[in-house]
Amino acid sequence: MKRIPLLPLLLAVASLAFSSCGAVKKFLATDLQEDEEFIIGQLYADEYVEEPDFVPVRTAKPDKTAHPAGRCGIELTAKDNKALYAAIDRWFGTPYLYGGCTTSGVDCSCFVGHVYKEAYGITLQRVAADIQKDVQPISRSQLREGDVVFFTNSNGKVSHVGIYLKDDMFVHSSTSRGVSISTLSNTYWNAHFYKGGRHKGVTTKY
Repeated sequence: MKRIPLLPLLLAVASLAFSSCGAVKKFLATDLQEDEEFIIGQLYADEYVEEPDFVPVRTAKPDKTAHPAGRCGIELTAKDNKALYAAIDRWFGTPYLYGGCTTSGVDCSCFVGHVYKEAYGITLQRVAADIQKDVQPISRSQLREGDVVFFTNSNGKVSHVGIYLKDDMFVHSSTSRGVSISTLSNTYWNAHFYKGGRHKGVTTKY
């Protein structure tokens, strides 16, 4: 068996220990909350949700005031908030990008924040888990237009957020389809739904 020179081995171990120690110190000096949110975001990104494009159901005898809502295609009536759907249309189809906050790429919390600011003039916190602090918790059965919907990942952490619309539909920035519409009855979203949230500044006719 060939003998490994002891001195070079010791120097290599010492060098590795020194560099590792420096890396640990650097990590401890950072904002651990931001690191936690990044890890949570990556965990969600690993749970890539495959789902087909959602096609809103058309009523056989639509309301006379109903009309398609631009790019997202949802049939609107006099009850619907036109400003909300106009804000959604400006982002609809934008690809998902973790940490992204532009129409070139956007994550779930930034998308929700922009829509809330445009439609309601309300500023929400940047991270999905923190948006919970801006709203009052409500159950799934209480959801109405404009409410925020929260989802957890496989570790039970709040990792995704969207905006409820109507008829079980919500809009969000999905990892697989970007800004798009999904339904809460989808197998994944149904299983990972956590709770709804209602901001006191949001009003609706529903």
